Amino acid sequence: MTISIANPLPALPRAADPVNSRLIIVGCCPRKRVTRHPVPALDLYDEGCIPPLRARLGTNPRLRNRIRILSARHGLVHADTPLLAYDQALDADTAARLRPAVTAALADDLAATGTPCEVLAIVEPLYLVPIADLLTTGARVHWVPDYFTGWPEASAVLDSWSWT
Repeated sequence: MTISIANPLPALPRAADPVNSRLIIVGCCPRKRVTRHPVPALDLYDEGCIPPLRARLGTNPRLRNRIRILSARHGLVHADTPLLAYDQALDADTAARLRPAVTAALADDLAATGTPCEVLAIVEPLYLVPIADLLTTGARVHWVPDYFTGWPEASAVLDSWSWT
């Protein structure tokens, strides 16, 4: 698979706001909450870095608004996007197929909120494929590649942002 990086995302002025100038993207996980009704994405996923992320930021609406989840089935979703549990792992073909939709979702998001100065990406390496165009925005990307044991590293970035 060949990956080329164009510049489809806008390079908008960065917000000075310490919350709106930052963004978290976290990969989905296999274990999900059992539910018959859709629940917010941040509340659906139940392993890896998502439970401690939810515990730390999930009750603060302003911070929660800056969390996106990269789903193997749904692409890039907001923390409060209602979802049902599903079973789909990310493979190379799916990652490549998701990239245009994820890039479009990011472009819409950045058009509405501005390009972040910093992004915390808590994603396994394959999840970088759908968000590759984010690297063209000029945002400083903090990458935590170990979704399951990388919470201390992710938490340190949040500490540096004073996000509690």
